[in-house]
Amino acid sequence: MTSIDDLKKSLAIANRMFANEGVLDAFGHVGLRHPDNPERFFLARSLAPAEVTADDILEFDMTSEPVEPFSGMLYSERVMYGAIFRARPDVNAICHHHAPAMLPFCLADLKLRVVTQLGATIGKQVPLWDQRDEFGATNHLVMKEDEAVSLAKCLGTNSIVLMKRHGATVVASDLRELAFRTIYSVRDAELQLRAMTYGDIDVFNDAEIELAGKFPEASLSRAWDYWVARMRGPAGS
Repeated sequence: MTSIDDLKKSLAIANRMFANEGVLDAFGHVGLRHPDNPERFFLARSLAPAEVTADDILEFDMTSEPVEPFSGMLYSERVMYGAIFRARPDVNAICHHHAPAMLPFCLADLKLRVVTQLGATIGKQVPLWDQRDEFGATNHLVMKEDEAVSLAKCLGTNSIVLMKRHGATVVASDLRELAFRTIYSVRDAELQLRAMTYGDIDVFNDAEIELAGKFPEASLSRAWDYWVARMRGPAGS
């Protein structure tokens, strides 16, 4: 059984990993459901992801408030974690990001498609949530409970929800699957945009996504270990 200390270390690594791979910058965050208490989750205090350590990880309840008193700064969008964890018992890990390769699909009339085998982790469909539809003019942050609930409803049973003029929120069953899905969905978006400069693109159909998108634990671990190694730098350095 994974100890809470080990869980916090892994969550801190995921924050730094996603920053190292260009998914997160000064903003964005990663959350993980408590393995022994599904009504709790872990999230860092408000900090640039590249700076997160295990000591920065806090425990929250399903109202997205810290379990222990905390006087420091918290992520203003933490409510989305509580809302999604409540709505999706199968989800144990969440990442919210604003990766540059994903933003064109939030800004223009473009549909994110699966164009690579690894990109099949995206799934068959990606819903688009427009905060303006229900809430009018906002600052485009998800800071209110009703906004977070609306986002979770739009996500539905899918693995990724795009947020109009904002970014993306990705969910998974565990942290390694989250890393795989978050990073390779961004890579897939990058390749789709590059291919579109040459003409019409060829995409996976639903049957191919179903076949290609079944990634065993060995593949998830292989990718995780690779990204951890990239944080250490070139071999022998």
